[in-house]
Amino acid sequence: MTAVQSESLQRLERELPLRASPWQESMHAAEFPEAGVLVALTNEPRPRVLLGRRALHLPLHPGEVAFAGGKREPGDDSPWATAIREACEEVGLTPQQIRPLGELEPLVTRTGFRVYPCVAAVPAQLTLQVDAAEFDSVLMPELYAFADRSRFRLEVMFDGERNRKVPHYRFSQDNIWGVTAAILALVVNVAYDAGLDLQRDWKEQP
Repeated sequence: MTAVQSESLQRLERELPLRASPWQESMHAAEFPEAGVLVALTNEPRPRVLLGRRALHLPLHPGEVAFAGGKREPGDDSPWATAIREACEEVGLTPQQIRPLGELEPLVTRTGFRVYPCVAAVPAQLTLQVDAAEFDSVLMPELYAFADRSRFRLEVMFDGERNRKVPHYRFSQDNIWGVTAAILALVVNVAYDAGLDLQRDWKEQP
């Protein structure tokens, strides 16, 4: 892949660490179940972000907007291996199309998964093959839209024990929330200095 074409991707590549490290613990010793997601950004002057609308038949988060990604499997030697494998299976990307830019710190979801966001550049022109078992559809909004403070809010939600502030984005007809919204906010905070405040330590169980 050619050099990144936008200042925002260059900033992500410059400021995010790229460790590509193996998993720190065995699957059985890990405190939480682990997952890797691919934050795929198109390599063009105004990058877009690849998101999918999860299939309605799925037991977890049906109909929600999410990144391509999934649970760690025994053959995955790193979060990147998981994220790339899942993206290839779910939306038809190939490993050759994926240029790693950097990594965010892992986040723990409300359902008790530790998610490792792997940020990468992909070609601007993509021919995707969406796995209907995983996603009903894909969407590719401009990344900069998520730096817009008018779209972002923290909503107080009760989880059965206490109230928590959960990030949300209103985007067209979709409400993008939870860990997906948190990852988008963290990415635009680096890429565009958006200054969005998540008001939560995402390293701990919610």
